[in-house]
Amino acid sequence: MTDIIIVGGGISGLSCAWFLRARGQRVRVLEAGPQPGGCLSSAQHDGFLVEGGPNSTLLRDGALGTLVHELGLDAQLIEANPAARRRYVVKNNHLVALPGSPAAFIRSPLFSMRAKLRLLLEPFHRRAAGEESIAQFVRRRLGPEFLDWAIDPFVSGVYAGDPARLSVRAAVARIYALEAEHGSLILGALAHRRQARAVGPMPVGRLISFREGMQTLTQTLAESLGDAVQCGAGVTAIRRDGRGWQVETPAGVQRAAHLVLSVPAYRAATLLEPLDAELAAELAAIRYPPLASVALGFGREQVAHPLDGFGMLMPSRAGRQTLGVLFSSTLFPGRAPAGQVLLTAFIGGVRNETVATLDEAEIVRQVLADLTPLLGIRAAPVFERVRRWPHAIPQYELGHLERLARIDARLARLPGLHVRANWRDGISVADCVANAAQFAGRLSD
Repeated sequence: MTDIIIVGGGISGLSCAWFLRARGQRVRVLEAGPQPGGCLSSAQHDGFLVEGGPNSTLLRDGALGTLVHELGLDAQLIEANPAARRRYVVKNNHLVALPGSPAAFIRSPLFSMRAKLRLLLEPFHRRAAGEESIAQFVRRRLGPEFLDWAIDPFVSGVYAGDPARLSVRAAVARIYALEAEHGSLILGALAHRRQARAVGPMPVGRLISFREGMQTLTQTLAESLGDAVQCGAGVTAIRRDGRGWQVETPAGVQRAAHLVLSVPAYRAATLLEPLDAELAAELAAIRYPPLASVALGFGREQVAHPLDGFGMLMPSRAGRQTLGVLFSSTLFPGRAPAGQVLLTAFIGGVRNETVATLDEAEIVRQVLADLTPLLGIRAAPVFERVRRWPHAIPQYELGHLERLARIDARLARLPGLHVRANWRDGISVADCVANAAQFAGRLSD
């Protein structure tokens, strides 16, 4: 009998297994697919390195740094080009760089003088009386222009979501905490800066990937776990087994004292419905809009824009279907052959769920129609790949934290059953790894 069975071999499940085994636990990971990795998917095509899922993550001192080092991946890690600090937003059919300093903010054409002066009033706004959406929070504290030209595109780029529906407490907890703790975003930021000066140099997050792509992380994790990872082991049912759990797969029944579901909320709902219909309904209510990732390769001379930044985001008010595009070959070396460039565009999300009904050729045509006039594309792409995600990024919408509390209350009635996936506590790769490390500590203690 295994100590812990983990259902799902994505970054959350593999990280949980690694940190639990480091604490002496006997673990087994059951992955339904032919290979582990989940949404981390990297592949070489015609000299282009294409990411099907996340293209990067933020590395600070902590669980992810520990994991990278212990897996021996320090030499494979690469940091983003310093040009990645420049990020563009589309306004009036032109690319405008988001200001990166107070002086740049004052000069920026992205916001009117009225909006810039309004920022001076930010410390005088009261705290929220109740839960707010990101849109409500930003309008109240910063004004509508900041919502339209900075926060709306940011939300589209991170969540493929709608700022009017996402909970500020759940989706951007660090920003919400500035108001909750200091009564002001500006005063909170200044307080953090003073604290950093008082305690000395603080770790600065680095945008990173790996030489062979983000899948390097999950692939190396799986290799380090060896035969503890079983692929092609789709779980068909789970049930209580005395003080432990039974897990049914096509290959037979496996047993463990603890069971961890590291799968999307809708998949967890299917497995749990026979045990607790109310718990399953709460999980099934978490929204996952469709999204397509579109990799496009061009000759360098075929794109007029210098591609001197992280990429370009398209606010809702820009009136285009594409959410944004990463300048992938600018971000990291080795993403395109010499003399060529790679762009990675995203389309769909809450703003455009009809993307699920389009075929790949239609998706590429729409992305090119959106990008061509903005980037000065002069010819058809020499390379294209589309990766579709029917259920992409979980949406932390209004009421999400209350839903998590109800989920936790129902789980408390099922001893030995745990959930650990990116539909709670953060969606990024770094969040998943940090949460896995914390979870392993709690379970082992």
